[in-house]
Amino acid sequence: MAIYPSLAGKKVIVSGGGSGIGEGIVEGFVRQGAAVAFVDIQDRPSQALVSRMADAEIAPLFVHCDITDCDDYDAKIGSLIKQLGGCDVLINNAANDDRHKLEDVTSQYWDERMSVNLKHQFFGAKAVVPSMKAAGGGSIINLGSISWHLALEDLTLYQTAKAAIEGLTRSLARELGRDNIRVNAIIPGNVQTPRQMKWYTPEGEAEIVAAQCLDGRIQPVDIAAMAMFLASDDARFCTAHNYWVDAGWR
Repeated sequence: MAIYPSLAGKKVIVSGGGSGIGEGIVEGFVRQGAAVAFVDIQDRPSQALVSRMADAEIAPLFVHCDITDCDDYDAKIGSLIKQLGGCDVLINNAANDDRHKLEDVTSQYWDERMSVNLKHQFFGAKAVVPSMKAAGGGSIINLGSISWHLALEDLTLYQTAKAAIEGLTRSLARELGRDNIRVNAIIPGNVQTPRQMKWYTPEGEAEIVAAQCLDGRIQPVDIAAMAMFLASDDARFCTAHNYWVDAGWR
């Protein structure tokens, strides 16, 4: 794995960092020597991650938080910024891809899906901007999804939110660029996490690999690698764009 000297000591906040892609991102930045704090609603895997990395140069910090409660999330981010001494990098990772049928969608369910998949990304960014401006810049990384580009079944609300994230990314990049705050999106393909494994049979996984240009299954570490590059000074002129990690799955 590449080492980015510019990430050492950076203050990083990750949403949904307790498992899956988020876990890989937290671990990757901790190994770079960054000061990482993450929020999640899953206490057990989050605490296990902290314990596993307790011997790191800077051990990660976990705070329980439901990111759909934007007032609480804003308060938690404020507290984490104080504990870290700032925020240089925000990674908007938290999401939920529960399957659903159109006929089962209610107004309440729509609002809930937008909250967990889209709304928190805007308000998370808004919360860290003052700290980033004071520090002379920063990097915001939003996690999108390949799903809406493929028009997968039973994911209409998830795909609506994930499509909007790409527009949010470009808008924030324009709004914040003169303050040297870069905003990018990572578009993962199908990443082999425990959660994703519950949706796919071995035959389904084989179909995914067959549709990719490359053999093999994408791992959380592969998404983390892109996130670390985009957060580093090596990506100092990368902003307002999508960066695909999908093994050519189209």
